[in-house]
Amino acid sequence: MAFYLPTDDPANFQSTDRTTGPWEAGVQHAGPPSALLTRAIEGLPTTIAGGSQLARLTMEILGPVPVGPVRVEAAVARPGRAVELVEGTLSAGGRAVLRCRAWRIRTAQSAVPESLLAGVPTAPPIPGDRTPWVNPSGAGYLSSVEFVFVNGSFAEPGPARVWTRLRVPLVEGEDPSPLQRLMAVADSGNGLSSVLPWQGWWFINTELSVHLHRVPTGEWIYVDAHSTVDPTGVGLAETELYDEKGRVGRGAQALMVGPR
Repeated sequence: MAFYLPTDDPANFQSTDRTTGPWEAGVQHAGPPSALLTRAIEGLPTTIAGGSQLARLTMEILGPVPVGPVRVEAAVARPGRAVELVEGTLSAGGRAVLRCRAWRIRTAQSAVPESLLAGVPTAPPIPGDRTPWVNPSGAGYLSSVEFVFVNGSFAEPGPARVWTRLRVPLVEGEDPSPLQRLMAVADSGNGLSSVLPWQGWWFINTELSVHLHRVPTGEWIYVDAHSTVDPTGVGLAETELYDEKGRVGRGAQALMVGPR
């Protein structure tokens, strides 16, 4: 089963239990709805002649996203010849629960020297004898993503480096784009790099901002995440994002931290 089931209306979807996050029963992890909004934005025709690519996506989490029917809408808010601003909204029960603003930038083959690519960092190879992490609860979002840890663990507070791959489609009957795959796991940076134990603390992000210098390719996304928490109860999760060819960008999440 996929994260979402399509309906007769192409803007409406039925979310499944696969989207359920670790914080509260009946509430989605922000990864799948972020990917669903990205899908809508990717489907918008660009106003830029010659082609463009998404360079930044910011997901503003306006409230809990319930497991159930959702509606997704997107439009070009500010067209242009070289850059354009795109906006999208995901609603549940008639209320906006997730908003996205994204910038698309024109692409040009001769913009910069090819030699600059030599300095782009690469990720360690996917372990050949990989043993994916198994979710003890056996359900929800955490069981729908394959996590292969290179360093760290969900059970060990601190930074983590992990290869990820979706186990299920984003939308039933479709193959997710590489960018949708990336957005589905980029929101996991705070959970992967928690500095406090899950059992006694929550560290919920209010948003997710992803900057991309290259569109990812393939099924696998490598996440290099670390978090910083202040005694005031405010934190920051920072995530370097890679595909099998090298780094593609980075993500950041503002965190609200406190005891459960």
